[in-house]
Amino acid sequence: MTTVLQRIRSDRPVFSVEFMPPRDQADERRLWNAIRELEGYDPAFVSVTYGAGGSSRDRTIRTTGRVARETTLVSMAHLTAVGHSVAELRNVIGWYAALGIRNILALRGDPPGDPNGPWVAHPDGLNYADELVALVRELGDFCVGVAAFPYGHPQSADIDADTANLLRKFRAGADFAIAQLFFEPEDFLRLRDRVAAKGCESLLLPGVMPLTTPKILAKTVELSGAPVPARIAARLDPLVGDAAAFRAEGIDLVTEVCERLIAEGVPGLHFYTFNRAKATREVVGRLGLVPSRA
Repeated sequence: MTTVLQRIRSDRPVFSVEFMPPRDQADERRLWNAIRELEGYDPAFVSVTYGAGGSSRDRTIRTTGRVARETTLVSMAHLTAVGHSVAELRNVIGWYAALGIRNILALRGDPPGDPNGPWVAHPDGLNYADELVALVRELGDFCVGVAAFPYGHPQSADIDADTANLLRKFRAGADFAIAQLFFEPEDFLRLRDRVAAKGCESLLLPGVMPLTTPKILAKTVELSGAPVPARIAARLDPLVGDAAAFRAEGIDLVTEVCERLIAEGVPGLHFYTFNRAKATREVVGRLGLVPSRA
């Protein structure tokens, strides 16, 4: 079974994509159209999110399993500790193993209802992502990824504490990390430098989302926890009333960020797709990451 680590340890930069489990039949059609459109572009792996508070657990398992069974793609499942007992987590990990899935992104997860609210562990559950990494490792031969935060996790005391937490996840057995969204390439590169300064050589993948609409820009602010830099606002704000121009400029901006990251030696780029393929296809095409057979 191919692992994510094998796919990103390549002699050329690669890209990967993240999808959300469908909420209804229309979502299902949109999701599978996107999957089929991207399959020929040979992404290194495909991940399926778990939903706030584990709310989409069953749909995540079903979708991840279907990707593994019905496509040529390497499938990675998300798993969060929020709202689950250790027994339930063991059960989910067992389901993934039974589906032939050997790649898991292990996340503590956000509190349901308010992602920035206080963390309350399940009384029979886990408190930290490194504990979940250790549990996954204990239960099988999995390739395990974790989250990293270029600006620091909102609940970390400071950047140093956040870096120490990431290192704990690696020591618990994580193979690689995917960075949450950021705006400037230097934001990710500083994270990479902080990890390297601690003597850790684990692979870090930057998370990328094409800025196709003002709504997506606002979502990037929400997910990253950082305001829009003045440089980017100066290019996008004048175009808010022109959807086509805003999209074109947003694609240009994200492509420029990706070009810088590739020049700095990142092993791959992880695209948050919101279950749509067109913008990701455009960016990876511009970057020359599409195999010649696609």
